[in-house]
Amino acid sequence: MTATTAEDTGLEESGPDEETAAAPVVPVTRVYRFELVKLVSQWRIRLLVLACWTAPGLFVAAVGQQSTLPVDTLFGRWMHATGWAGPLVVLSFAGTWALPLLTSVVAGDVFASEDRLGTWRHLLVAVRSPRRVFAAKALAGLTVLLLLVAGLVASSTAGGVLAIGDQPLVGLDGHSLTPAEAAGGVLLAWVCVLAPTLALAAVGLLGSVTLGRSPMGLLLPAIVALGMQLAQMMPVPVAVRLALPGYAFIAWNGLFTSPVQLGPLLIGIAAGLLWALTATVSAYLLFMRRDFTDTAHDGPGRGAVTAGVLPLVALAAATAVAVGATTGATGSGIEQDKVQRAAATAFAHLYRLQTRQLGRPAVTEAQLRVTADCDKGSVRVAAEGPGNDWRCVVSWHLPGVDAVGTAVYQLDIGPDGRFMADGDGPKEVNGYFLVRTPAGDAPNPLWQFDGDVDLLATSKG
Repeated sequence: MTATTAEDTGLEESGPDEETAAAPVVPVTRVYRFELVKLVSQWRIRLLVLACWTAPGLFVAAVGQQSTLPVDTLFGRWMHATGWAGPLVVLSFAGTWALPLLTSVVAGDVFASEDRLGTWRHLLVAVRSPRRVFAAKALAGLTVLLLLVAGLVASSTAGGVLAIGDQPLVGLDGHSLTPAEAAGGVLLAWVCVLAPTLALAAVGLLGSVTLGRSPMGLLLPAIVALGMQLAQMMPVPVAVRLALPGYAFIAWNGLFTSPVQLGPLLIGIAAGLLWALTATVSAYLLFMRRDFTDTAHDGPGRGAVTAGVLPLVALAAATAVAVGATTGATGSGIEQDKVQRAAATAFAHLYRLQTRQLGRPAVTEAQLRVTADCDKGSVRVAAEGPGNDWRCVVSWHLPGVDAVGTAVYQLDIGPDGRFMADGDGPKEVNGYFLVRTPAGDAPNPLWQFDGDVDLLATSKG
């Protein structure tokens, strides 16, 4: 492997006056426009643009008219109630599948396509600068990705608001957001997931440069995303969980709690941006070392692959150490006091919502004094960590009533702190999925609800 020189690219050295006359410098903006046109002219990119700008809206509108809802997806149970739930359901799906695949198709092929077509020498002779070629290709790929993400946001939002309406949204902890607050939260959530998307795009650039014609370069972002998803499903320490850039695909949930859980989200965004910078710099350095005179080039070799992977592994380890040292987070981050506090908070918010549905006298959360007593089903099992064996008994008080109200919930808590509470009686409170209101039967907000445990919060108070 040798460094690229003027002779390698077919460019002879000359003095300043001769070079200006014979080979004027091609501006990056001109090369960028050329690369952007090449990308957009590909049929698969055009199909992706069409799909991103139409499919989410049609999906949200169609689901909003169905009798059954995707209740296993975050905010899916509220898709009949407000149009702002739709783009959040699409965001949950996009972070798991759509965005990793989009980065693979766009960024994972931006350099490898020149290897397959054998057009590197022609491109470098025309541009006369590998640096400008790299910058233009990276910017063109970024532009297309932003266009695709903008389509997902615009389409899903339009489909939800037009088909279902601009009503308030119930947050992740049961508190109500006005339509304006919901719109701001939706937009901010989509902006936040740009950080892990950029990280995967940079990994795609690195794979495209490193692996050449190999199809593995095209698949690398999706494989990395799948690996991070599997890690999020494992019982890894919370510091390791937050250090992975893919956590920002999950941490946007904290924008819909009160107060907002900014700590995990900011860490996830920072990790994503650091990965994007590291992978892009690695791709640039490997690209600048390439010998473009070798027409049979099929990737810089095993040493370059190692040089691209080791910085990302070192970055992940350093980030995990830094998160653990600065936050003091240990273990899974899911502890009994946190679960009890999260369950009680969500129940209090939703009890007030049910009260309004039934036309009963309004009551404040201070008057309710909701508490929760949660364990993992047995005194022999420590009440910490994820699992579907959590059981909570929620208690509350009503003004002027001596008796204490109680309700039982079974909780399924994921490793990321998100939980679903399933009501287990009494029937009048949470034992049935409908409640009879003056306007007719309506979904019971206390039957099942979603919540979130702040992994970085202190366990007391």
